[in-house]
Amino acid sequence: MVISDTHILGKDTPSIVYALRGLAYVEIEVTGPSQDLHSGIYGGAVHNPLNALCAMLAQLQDESGHILVPGFYAKVRPLSDEERAELAKIPFDRQAWLEEAGVASDWGEPEYTLTERVSARPTLDINGIWGGYTQPGAKTVLPSRAAAKVSMRLVPDQKPAEVIELLKQHLLDIAPPTVSLTVRDLNSGEGAIVRRDSDAMQAAFRAYADSFGREPVFVREGGSIPVVATFQQVLGIETILMGFGLPDDRLHAPNEKFHLPNFYRGIETVVRFLEYLGR
Repeated sequence: MVISDTHILGKDTPSIVYALRGLAYVEIEVTGPSQDLHSGIYGGAVHNPLNALCAMLAQLQDESGHILVPGFYAKVRPLSDEERAELAKIPFDRQAWLEEAGVASDWGEPEYTLTERVSARPTLDINGIWGGYTQPGAKTVLPSRAAAKVSMRLVPDQKPAEVIELLKQHLLDIAPPTVSLTVRDLNSGEGAIVRRDSDAMQAAFRAYADSFGREPVFVREGGSIPVVATFQQVLGIETILMGFGLPDDRLHAPNEKFHLPNFYRGIETVVRFLEYLGR
């Protein structure tokens, strides 16, 4: 199977993705009073669901990015010294990365490099949170409910259903008795690692090298393409991830782009890949 839904390191720096993270995405809802209440009359005596939700979310991760859900790391496949050395070969400009992300500094598990954090480590992120009054002006409401969307990028061997159950149990354990809790599974998919020594992968390697004039680097991708794991588990076949996007393509954001010269280089690379694979 060939999927072209990944990117290369730069317009003249080819790379081949060999590992993808999985995804577990949930919605958490906390309910308190049966209707919104006046915060002056009831504040201090009725537990605010927004306050309760924020307190619970704050207990999911420490200040360095370590996830505090019991059992979360149980099936995380450790990075071998060989793979860490391979990932360290990836050309990386930290300052350019910071500018691209629009942040002053990176953040996360200090015992892992930035490259490892964004590709080979699991994550937990709050993607959205809402509740109460959010329109212009003031309204001193004590909301009836509050909710948040939380996504967890998973590494190979972590099962989304198991991770969601661990998260749900942890939330139930830390939820105060003054509110009720609901956790809904919205979307999930498994991560995957593909072989780097297969004939098809070697054909792809040669095709990139010929088309770009330099050998590609093997990289892990932080995003998710769940069907890769499905092809492995159900059909028993490997996938070659032959993408041609760039890191600054603004995926899923306004003004997403595709570098036109890479479109033509991609055509050439695929033609060469088919030729080498046929041989």
